[in-house]
Amino acid sequence: MNKVILVGRLTRDPEVRTMPSGNQVASFTLAINRNYKNKEGNVDADFINVSVFGKQAENVGKYVNKGSMIGCEGRIQTRSYDAQDGSKRYVTEVIADNVEFMSSKRDSAAPAVNAYVDTTSSVFVDEPSREDGIDVSTEDPFKNFGNEVSLTDDDLPF
Repeated sequence: MNKVILVGRLTRDPEVRTMPSGNQVASFTLAINRNYKNKEGNVDADFINVSVFGKQAENVGKYVNKGSMIGCEGRIQTRSYDAQDGSKRYVTEVIADNVEFMSSKRDSAAPAVNAYVDTTSSVFVDEPSREDGIDVSTEDPFKNFGNEVSLTDDDLPF
C-alpha cells in the first residue's frame, strides 16, 4: 500500500504548467513541522515536493499561494532522469489525488483590521459582528449555572 496524507504550508506560489496533452499540472513544496524540537529548542520542518494534475491543479493555481495551509492525500512516486553532466538523478515526490484548502489567500496575507488570531492554529478568523446576526456580547453565558459541575459515568462518551 502506498498512501500519504500531508498537512503543511506552501513554501512558494504553486507552479502551474500545461502538458502537451492539454492536462494541467501544479507543482509546489509543502513545509511540514516535525512533532519534536531539536537540540537548540527549535522545531525542524520537512520540505516535501508535491504534484497534482487536472482540475485540482487549476484550482491550486487559482486559490492558494505561498504560506497557504493545505492538506494532500496521494502516493509517493520515484522517478529518474539523466542530468546534463551524464549522471543519473532520482526524484521522490508526492502525487496528490486529493487536495484540501485549509486556508484562503486572505488567511496567509496580513491580518485584516477586524480580525483576531487563533493561537492554536495561527489562522486569521474574522470577528463576528452584530450585522451578521450573531450575539457578540461579552457577558458570561454560564454565569447562572454556579461553580459546581457534576458528572456521572453515563455522561462520559468513553
